[in-house]
Amino acid sequence: MAKHVFHLGITDEDLQGATLAIIPGDPERVARIAGQLANARHLASKREFTSWLGELDGKPVVVCSTGIGGPSTSIAVEELAQLGVTTFLRIGTTGAIQSHVQVGDMIVTQGSVRLDGASSHFAPMEFPAVADFDCTCALVDAARELGLEPYVGITASSDTFYPGQERYDTYSARMLRKFQGSMKEWQSMGVLNYEMESATLFTMCSSQGLRAGCVAGVIVNRTQQEIPDDVTLQQAEQQAIDIVIGAARRLV
Repeated sequence: MAKHVFHLGITDEDLQGATLAIIPGDPERVARIAGQLANARHLASKREFTSWLGELDGKPVVVCSTGIGGPSTSIAVEELAQLGVTTFLRIGTTGAIQSHVQVGDMIVTQGSVRLDGASSHFAPMEFPAVADFDCTCALVDAARELGLEPYVGITASSDTFYPGQERYDTYSARMLRKFQGSMKEWQSMGVLNYEMESATLFTMCSSQGLRAGCVAGVIVNRTQQEIPDDVTLQQAEQQAIDIVIGAARRLV
C-alpha cells in the first residue's frame, strides 16, 4: 500500500525510490530545475508545495518547493523524509552583507546563524545548524567544474525578511532592540549573507541523520542596494541551478 503524506499530495510510489530532493523555495522554479533532468514529470501542486520527478544518470530525483521560511520548509522536508528521501539540496537566492561579495557570486553555506524559530522544534539552540560535509563538497566541486569559485561560510538564517534582516523600509519603521545594529555585528563575525531556510533545514536534518546542503546565488549586496534587477536575478538563479544539478549527480 502506498504511503501518503498530508501536505505534499504525493506518495512513496510517486517518488519511485528517490532518495535525493532538490528543494527551491519558489514553486515557479521547480519546473525550471526539473527541466534539466531526464524524463521529468509533474507530480502535484498543493499550497506552496509543487513537486516534479526526474532522473539523473537513470536514478530518480525529486524537485519540491518549500515556500518561504523555516516552518514551511520543515513540512516539506519532514514529508519527503517520510517518503524515503535522505539527502536535501536547497537552492535559492540571497542578499550578501559583506562588501567584497559581488552580485552574481555563489554562496555555499557551511553553517547558519539560527535566527529562526522552527529549528528549535528539532534541537535546542546549543545544537549547531551545520550542513552535511559531503553535500557541501559536492556543491563546491560542481561550482568549480563550471568555472565558478563559490564563497563557503556562514549564513544568517532568519524567519522574517524585514526585521530579522534589519530592514527599516517597513510599515512602522519600528525595529526591536535585539535587531538594531545586528547586521553590523554579523558582518564583523564574517557572516556572508541572509536567507530564510537553511537554519531550519540544517538543524532538522543533522539532528535526525539526514543530509543537507545549500547553495544560493547573490542577487543583491545589502551594503550597496536592496532591490535586484531582473537580469541579475535570472542569471544568478540559472547558475545556482547548474551547480545544484551537478552536486546532485555526485550524490544521487
